[in-house]
Amino acid sequence: MTVKELYAYIEQKAPRALSAEWDNDGLACCVNRDRQIERVLVALDATEQVVQKAVEGHYDVLLTHHPLLFRGIKELTPEKPLPRKLLTLVLGRVAAMSFHTRLDAAEGGVNDVLCQLFGLTNIEKAGPEGEEMARVGTLPQVVSAQEFAQTVCEKLNTSAVSLIGERKTVKRIMVLGGEGADFVSVAAARPDVDLFLAGRIGYHRMLDAAEEGIALIEAGHFATERPVCDTLAAWVRQAVPTATVDVYANATIQLVTRNKQ
Repeated sequence: MTVKELYAYIEQKAPRALSAEWDNDGLACCVNRDRQIERVLVALDATEQVVQKAVEGHYDVLLTHHPLLFRGIKELTPEKPLPRKLLTLVLGRVAAMSFHTRLDAAEGGVNDVLCQLFGLTNIEKAGPEGEEMARVGTLPQVVSAQEFAQTVCEKLNTSAVSLIGERKTVKRIMVLGGEGADFVSVAAARPDVDLFLAGRIGYHRMLDAAEEGIALIEAGHFATERPVCDTLAAWVRQAVPTATVDVYANATIQLVTRNKQ
């Protein structure tokens, strides 16, 4: 399978039509679209460390969730980080592609993966008009907000989450990987939603929403979106069974916990 064929294969699962208007994902960097794929590196972000690993590991494709290019560049020199990453990829002949908000909205994407992790059933899409990326689902049993927060830590392999709202009965929840502040009002307006979980909501937005009677959990941008990398890797393995597919699992931003004396 070639680079352009792999891109087309994943695009069938996460179509461009699902992308937010402001998004800029896709095939961002490619020297040869007809290059045969033997090695693929999957990561959440195209950081310099990830780009270097892709080149040094002789990968043909770097596949990420977050786009390499969000806005235009004015120069292609090694003095600044973004142009330097592009030059590194081009000189290393590594194609870079990403699937961002369309992967949030797509079936089997970021938010469906979260639903699977938490064992949610009776799933439905939710969000502002035109951006129904979030999912609402039912937990297997009624728990408290505190109990569910512990489950989130376990399932997302994170040491801590932020919780507000002391709800004793949580059954129906809304989930959204990544940035969720714009979806809080949607969750709070639904009488059937007991708790809203997102990667990042914001301190003041959480305070305001809690006063509307809903519990909220901020679980971390990386933690809520990292699981979809395994899904992307599985899609690549389905498309190219003979390829070597690796997932870069290191946290982009480290969570440092206090040392107990």
